[in-house]
Amino acid sequence: KGDILDDYSKTQGVWILTRNKQFYETNNERECADKCEAERNFTCRAFLFTRKKLQCLTLAENAKMTVTFTSTDTVLYEKRIYLMQCKRGIGTDYRGTEAKTQRGIPCQKWAEKIPHKPNYTPEKHPNAGLEENYCRNPDADESGPWCYTTDPAMRFDYCDIPGCEDWVTHTGEGPMGECMQCNGEDYRGELSRTESGLECQHWDVQEPHMHGFILKHYPEKDLKMNYCRNPDGELRPWCFTTNPNKRWEYCNIPRCTTPPPVSGLDSQCLSGRGEDYRGRKAITESGNACQHWNMQFPHKHGWIPDRYPCKGLEENYCRNPDGMKKPWCYTTNSSIRWEYCTIPPCDKTEQGIADTPVQAPQTEECYRGKGQSYRGTTSVTVSGKKCQAWSSMSPHMHIKTPDRFPDADLRDNYCRNPDGDSSPWCFTTDPNTIWEYCNIKRCDDHTQQSAPNASPGMMEQNIGLTTLTTSGNSWL
Repeated sequence: KGDILDDYSKTQGVWILTRNKQFYETNNERECADKCEAERNFTCRAFLFTRKKLQCLTLAENAKMTVTFTSTDTVLYEKRIYLMQCKRGIGTDYRGTEAKTQRGIPCQKWAEKIPHKPNYTPEKHPNAGLEENYCRNPDADESGPWCYTTDPAMRFDYCDIPGCEDWVTHTGEGPMGECMQCNGEDYRGELSRTESGLECQHWDVQEPHMHGFILKHYPEKDLKMNYCRNPDGELRPWCFTTNPNKRWEYCNIPRCTTPPPVSGLDSQCLSGRGEDYRGRKAITESGNACQHWNMQFPHKHGWIPDRYPCKGLEENYCRNPDGMKKPWCYTTNSSIRWEYCTIPPCDKTEQGIADTPVQAPQTEECYRGKGQSYRGTTSVTVSGKKCQAWSSMSPHMHIKTPDRFPDADLRDNYCRNPDGDSSPWCFTTDPNTIWEYCNIKRCDDHTQQSAPNASPGMMEQNIGLTTLTTSGNSWL
C-alpha cells in the first residue's frame, strides 16, 4: 500500500479553522494519519500535527472548505481524495464539493426527504460519502456522479464532473509545449488546472485573488488567459486559483524527456545581470569564500541544485538564479549571509547600462522620519537577510508591487516604506521569514535603530498563499 502519508497533501506552517475536530497525542505524523483513518466522530478530511507538542488534531474540513491561518510549528495534511474536483472512471470515489446538476439545479441533501424520498441515504451507505448535497455515485452508475434534485419535477440528475484524465496535461512533447524544461520558466502550454484539479484564475483579473502579475509588467512571461506559467522562478509552473480559499497552486506538468536546448555558450564574464554566468568565481566582493550550493551550513537556503537543474548551481561558484542585479553567493562567514561577487564584464559599455540601478551615493544611506522618502540602495534586513525584489512573488507573494505603489520607488530589492510603517523594510528571500525591517540608521542617529515588532501591514500574512509552501513560492 505504500506510506500512509502518500494519500495526503502536506502544507507547512498552516492552521485551519474548523468546527469538528478531535485531539490526540501521537508520536509522529503517521500515527496521526492512523487516527484520521480510524475517526468515527465525523468524516476525517485532514489532520494537523504540531511537532513541539506532538499534538494531533483530526479535522472534518480541509483548506478548500474553511479559513487558513499561519502557524509556525504546525503541518497540515489533507486527504488528496477530498481535494480532487475531478472523477476517476465512473466516479464512485469522487469526494468533491460539486452540488448542482448538469442542468444547474441545486442538489437535495442526502439526509433529507423533501422534495424526494431517497433510496440512498448516509445511514444505508456509510462508505459512499453521502455528505451534505454533494454529487456522488453510491450505486456505481455508469454515467457517473449524480444527486437527487431540489426540483419536485425531477427526482435526480447527473452532475457535470470532468474526468481526471482531462485535467492532466499530455505526457507527449507535442506542438503545444505540454511538457517543461528546467523549472518551466519557458512553458507555453495551455494547461489551466492545478495539480489538485482547481481551475486557474485569469492573469488579467484580480478576483478572487489580487496580485501583481500584470501582463504589461511581465511582457515576456506570456501571461495569457489562465494558463499555468512560472513568471517568478518558482520550482515549476503554477497559477492563482478560482477557489477563494486557495490562493495559488502548482500545476501538474511533466518534465520533457529530451534535454533542454543549448542557448549558446555559457558566459565566463558578466553580461547583463549575469544570469547566464557559468564561470568559477567563488569569492564575494569583500573577499568572503562562497558556501557550496548543496550545503545548508552556515546558512540555510532554498536554492538546492536538484530543484533548479538549469541554474548552474555547481560547487560554490557565484551565480544569479533569482534575477538579482549581478551574481552572488551565500558566504562561509556565519555573520554574513550573502554578498555579491565581482565578475569582470564582457563589455564595459553593456555593463554600464546593466548596472544603472546601482546609483552613485547621491542619496543618503539613512532615513528621515518614517523613511517614506528613503531612496537608497540598501537591500539587507536587520538580521542580515537578503531582500526579495518588489516585482517578484518568490518566495513570498504580496500586493506591494511597483504598479500598485507607483510613487514608492519599488525598484529592484531596495528597502522602502510604501505603506507608512515605522521605518523602511522589505520582504526577505528566506522562505520562513515574510518580511523584516532594514539595516538602515536614522539620519539623526549614530547607532542602528532596533527593529520594532509591529508588522508593515498584517494583511500580508492573511493574503499569503495557503500553500504556502515551503518550496519557495510561499505566500502562495
